[in-house]
Amino acid sequence: MNTLTGVGVSPGVGVGPAHVLAYEAIVPAPGSRHGGTAEDAAAELALAGRALERVAADLEGRGARAGGEAGEILAAQAMMARDPGLADGVATLVGAGTSAARAVYEAFGHYRDLLAAAGGYLGERVADLDDIRDRAIAVIEDRPLPGVPEGTGEPYVLVARDLAPADTALLSPDVVAAFVTEQGGPTSHTAILARAMGVPAVVACPGATSIAQGTPVLVDGASGLVRPAPSDDEVTEARNAAAAREAVLASATGPGTTADGHAVPLLANIGGPRDVAAALEHGAEGVGLYRTEFLFLDRAEAPSAAEQEAAYLEVLDAFPGGRVTVRTLDAGADKPLAFLPPGAHEPNPALGERGLRLFRTHPEIMDTQLAALAAAAARSSARLQVMAPMVATAEEAAWFADACDAAGLPSAGVMVEIPSAALRASDLAVRAGFLSVGTNDLAQYALAADRQLGALTGLQDAWQPALLDLVALAAAGAAERGRPCGVCGEAAADPALACVFVGLGVTSLSMSAPALPAVRAALSRHTRQQCHLAADAARAASSPEAARAEARSHLPGLAGLAL
Repeated sequence: MNTLTGVGVSPGVGVGPAHVLAYEAIVPAPGSRHGGTAEDAAAELALAGRALERVAADLEGRGARAGGEAGEILAAQAMMARDPGLADGVATLVGAGTSAARAVYEAFGHYRDLLAAAGGYLGERVADLDDIRDRAIAVIEDRPLPGVPEGTGEPYVLVARDLAPADTALLSPDVVAAFVTEQGGPTSHTAILARAMGVPAVVACPGATSIAQGTPVLVDGASGLVRPAPSDDEVTEARNAAAAREAVLASATGPGTTADGHAVPLLANIGGPRDVAAALEHGAEGVGLYRTEFLFLDRAEAPSAAEQEAAYLEVLDAFPGGRVTVRTLDAGADKPLAFLPPGAHEPNPALGERGLRLFRTHPEIMDTQLAALAAAAARSSARLQVMAPMVATAEEAAWFADACDAAGLPSAGVMVEIPSAALRASDLAVRAGFLSVGTNDLAQYALAADRQLGALTGLQDAWQPALLDLVALAAAGAAERGRPCGVCGEAAADPALACVFVGLGVTSLSMSAPALPAVRAALSRHTRQQCHLAADAARAASSPEAARAEARSHLPGLAGLAL
């Protein structure tokens, strides 16, 4: 079988026989109904309640045995299973005649859609919801719960479509040599737990579950390569490369800088206070993107100013004297808020009333958030920056900056996610104190490619020359006004592309925390001039594949990173 390629999320090399999990989700038939009487409804509701409580208790028990980060993750999953809003959704569906199993399936589907639409860190919590749902339905229908095998005498490579924390939390390197999943991302719980265990892991690896059961597999958690039936020489070569890479990463410490001393602050993207420890562990100089959606989604009422202030202050206090950039609520349209009245139907939510546009319709939400941010900043020594999502025009940038001024926030910036913002970056920077490029949405809008649609993944490639052109325009427009322009999309996590961004004029890079060491090492091995040459070569290419290859030809230091 040919070598497979995915996203390496936990470095190291693991070798062992493949154990492929073939568990299929249980989907109760649409229209499944109970008898229709009040007694039937009460019995079905009680059945659903017992199933969810059993799942929650099981997760808590596993978490208590696992301890540490795994224990925290499973405790959070148990809270999901006991969520009052979920229980209300199940009760409503059962009351309307839906069977217990189908009611659980549909109620979870609502929350699943919200998280999937949020994308990023929140989007990768979908697998957790699916696991709770599947376990509850299995209990209701008296089926075996999903699970992983016990020890087989030698560590095996666990291969699955996706993995849930309950499956992996109690495993150890003595049992599992590596994880490989077809789905997931850098901030999925498979990735988080693999790093905590020190086990190599590759996610987003198409075709992984087609590996035959028991086939020896080599997994390189740095490069993302998955090689069935490797030779002894291939295993030795991979292990030597992994050791060399670790030595390179260990040698690059301190603030981000190019080989000739050009400073490039390296920051972390986080989804809430729980992500701070990983950011600090990997040497983040601050936070380049604090997504605040976790405070607002899946709630019947908006979070209070006090609750928001506490969440913001916890992150600010973790970076005394450092930079913490908070993105104001990015919701609306495809990420509806339950505590706001539904808006008009939008046939294309990606082009609808979301981000800053939602704030203009509901200014009370923004006023509370900005007040909470100002209160938190007043109690911390960190340098708070606040930026608005989905800004399209200079007028919108000025409106947001005025709102921040009124709230007592000294540094207001904007996200560059819409091509118009990149094209007219100089105009936005008249009032915006800084710009930050969100590469995912910018690619979506520039290439008319829905970021949720797997069939269009190629158009979402951050090496698309047209996208690089837009990043260059944004950086140049900001520089014209003496403003900094960072990149906070996960494209910055690619060490080669990080060098290209520096060559395009980007002034800081923000990414998921585990990517920071490799990017720090890549920058330290190249001069600013080499970054410029790589950027020029990438922009001159006619395809993302060619752009990547041309850029890497000017970045010889990447070879030692085995990326």
